[in-house]
Amino acid sequence: MMIRSAAVALMLAPMLAACGDTPRASAPPPPSVTVANPVQRSVVDHDEYVGRFVAVDAVEVRARVSGYLDGVHFSDGQIVKQGDLLFTIDKRPFQNALDQARANLALARSNLTYTEADLARGKQLVRDKTITDQVFEQRSQAKRNAEAAVAANEAAVRQAELDLEFTELRSPVAGRIGDRRVTPGNLITGGTGGNTTLLATIVSLDPIRLEFTFDEASYLRYERLSRGGREVTSREGSVIVALRLIDEPDFGHRGYMDFVDNVIDKSSGTIRGRAVFSNSAKMFTPGMFARIRVPGSPSYQALLVPDAAIASEQARKFVLVVGNDNTAQQRYVTLGQLVDGLRVVKDGLKPDDRVIVIGLMRARPGAKVVPELQGAAPVAAPAQPK
Repeated sequence: MMIRSAAVALMLAPMLAACGDTPRASAPPPPSVTVANPVQRSVVDHDEYVGRFVAVDAVEVRARVSGYLDGVHFSDGQIVKQGDLLFTIDKRPFQNALDQARANLALARSNLTYTEADLARGKQLVRDKTITDQVFEQRSQAKRNAEAAVAANEAAVRQAELDLEFTELRSPVAGRIGDRRVTPGNLITGGTGGNTTLLATIVSLDPIRLEFTFDEASYLRYERLSRGGREVTSREGSVIVALRLIDEPDFGHRGYMDFVDNVIDKSSGTIRGRAVFSNSAKMFTPGMFARIRVPGSPSYQALLVPDAAIASEQARKFVLVVGNDNTAQQRYVTLGQLVDGLRVVKDGLKPDDRVIVIGLMRARPGAKVVPELQGAAPVAAPAQPK
């Protein structure tokens, strides 16, 4: 048995000696990465808020006179123009009242004509001492009473004409009307009291307003910038703002600020702002939510890098830059908004830094790399800041 083990050991000895002569494996070459200098561009910081559309004009259609509804002259939900006929009330009672008022006016004018002639005759008679001064004064008073009666009846005619005109309810504004609340044949209550009958509602659509609120700290920042001559949120309509709907990726709608409230709400600590937008396509509807972006700073020069070049280390953000010795170095950065696919870097980079934009996962801080200069950070297709 010992003889057989020794023979096996003699057979394996040359093989073990050959394995000892194998050279060690060589280290892998440095990874190739693409580097670019940060893009320098003039940018403006923006603040985003959630707002709700409100109509410039919103009207409740109510009758000014009471009567039976005679006709409806629109389709529910249609677009109406200012002056379009919407409802008619039975005109016959109001036409009768107008005819009676005109007849009373004719009677008063006839009486005035008689009293004027009677007074003219009395002037000669009182000079001739045919009538007394008292009788003459009575004729003068009768003329004045007749004049007052004419004036009162003229006012009654004008009121009757108005009442007849009010039997036709026309749209006071242009916009979209809701559904009819009353059908023909019903008695409706008009006038100026609180129990008048609501017939329909109309809201204007173009232009349309978006109301939103922002906090007290933002308000103070805007005011200090304005006092320094750098207007960012204006009450005079000179500041352009952007808007996007909840199903849109970009802020593609342009408008302008036209109002900032004069008080801060005590309960919420916010103040109300308002912007105006064109709505020729009738896409925006009062009550709809949207996001608005307003300028939050004056224009300034900033450095931008592709968003893909930024990595995270817990709560901190960093990029990898390549030094003169082709060693990757970690740089912690302070980030801003996204502009056209590039991220604003507010602190931590210099304009001549070579930032790794492709191959970030292959590089390690302190390790050698083979950089290929791209010339400039790639610019994405134009998009709106987010």
